[in-house]
Amino acid sequence: MDVNKQKLVIIDTGCANLASVRMAFERLGAAPRVSREAADIEAADKLILPGVGTAVAAMKNLNERNLVPLIRAAKQPLLGFCLGMQMLAEASEEIMSEGEDKGGLIDCLGIVPGKIRLMEVGNLRLPHMGWNQVEHDESHPLLKGIPSGSYFYFVHSYALEVTGATIATCDYGQPFTAIVGRDNFFGAQFHPERSGAAGARLLQNFLEL
Repeated sequence: MDVNKQKLVIIDTGCANLASVRMAFERLGAAPRVSREAADIEAADKLILPGVGTAVAAMKNLNERNLVPLIRAAKQPLLGFCLGMQMLAEASEEIMSEGEDKGGLIDCLGIVPGKIRLMEVGNLRLPHMGWNQVEHDESHPLLKGIPSGSYFYFVHSYALEVTGATIATCDYGQPFTAIVGRDNFFGAQFHPERSGAAGARLLQNFLEL
């Protein structure tokens, strides 16, 4: 399908800076639409699930906007960025404030296996912020033309454990999922829109799926 003719919808989660995401796709010739409307989401050829902030706030917004069943039922390719990727997991231990129960887990979308955990990084600094290498086997179409070991831009303190749905990893104190994929759902822990040529190629590959 011609990239310029695709219906690309950025899901308005209420917890993301959507302008940079929209501009990243516009640079590739796409014309994304930002929407929270069911009709737009269901009619889209591709979906983007962005997110910044905490899992508590993000899931609260998704539920309040009645987006959870829409996202779970999506049949078209969907790509989550950063917290948007984390929301695809089963649950998160991220808390919203010191007043939250630190022992509890926040239910997420449950689309990909695994839980979001606070990163164990030893003497390294949290959040994990800046450029880091992503390792993968180069066979997945989402990573076409992106050499294993390419650098992407990260900003996060929580991460998805490595699971059977992990298609790329990064190491910061210990390995974690950098890219996840299951069926038509994909997620990138890093910010593709801030990751230079490698990030742009990943977005182009997603448009071409």
